[in-house]
Amino acid sequence: MAEITAALVKELREITGAGMMACKKALTETAGDMDKAVEYLREQGLAGAEKKAGRIAAEGVSFTKISDDGKTGVVVEVNAETDFVAKNEKFQNFVKEVATQALKTSATDIDSFLQEKWDLDPSKTVSEQLSATISVIGENMNIRRFTKITEENGFVQDYIHSGGRIGVLLQVKSTVVNDAIKDMAKNLAMQIAALNPKYITRAEVDQEYLKNEKEILLAAAKNEKPNAPEKVLLGMVEGRLNKELQEVCLVDQVYVRAEDGKQKVGQYLESVAKAQNAEISLVRFVRYETGEGLEKKNEDFAAEVAAQIK
Repeated sequence: MAEITAALVKELREITGAGMMACKKALTETAGDMDKAVEYLREQGLAGAEKKAGRIAAEGVSFTKISDDGKTGVVVEVNAETDFVAKNEKFQNFVKEVATQALKTSATDIDSFLQEKWDLDPSKTVSEQLSATISVIGENMNIRRFTKITEENGFVQDYIHSGGRIGVLLQVKSTVVNDAIKDMAKNLAMQIAALNPKYITRAEVDQEYLKNEKEILLAAAKNEKPNAPEKVLLGMVEGRLNKELQEVCLVDQVYVRAEDGKQKVGQYLESVAKAQNAEISLVRFVRYETGEGLEKKNEDFAAEVAAQIK
């Protein structure tokens, strides 16, 4: 059995939003298994419907760049230690240079990208240019990740939110490419930034995930209404699962700019396609949130947790 440390309790609390003592109990009941502890809390009705993507603690920028023909786009994340440096002009220029190189690279992973020649000075690798920039700026930096998307039968739309806190790419297949359709894509990229869907449609949702969700929701429903007949419990599960899917599937979300406050993204997409006499499909999206999954130390909070679970 894993030791139930303050750090484990802190992590579970940040993932679920549950109280510290409830988190400690969940970890104790599940022998320190984080995933099982999350499920335990959900079954007890003490946690949200899904894990948070990660703690947003690192500074830096997520930046996007689109090719001149609009068919290829890239999003990169470059981290720094402080917000002050992240807003520094030298840092910002370096990020733009990284994005320009990433747009042209043939590398498929970050390690290969870091080892290729720096376009602006082929005597250095990307990694060496990063080191040189660190020396100039005087703070540790990291080219953390990049994703490149190409769509030959349509275009790639980008969106940067809050000065680089979030970067989005949206791959759109369309028989027509005009300003109206590009505006639609920009609106949907903004929707992705704001509401953070996980999928485009329900068809993309993993069946094993759905099976597991139903089991968790059924356990929660039985805890909530132990004497309810099975038909009622199954109805509760289907209703809650449907609500979950409406939140995590882009086309099922309420379009944030809907005039009636009810129009779904899928309906908005259909209305634009009809108006422009086009066949449009959303192929893929990528959403980077700067610092996602990274953490800075918070020793005061850890001490607070440790004091309360002794």
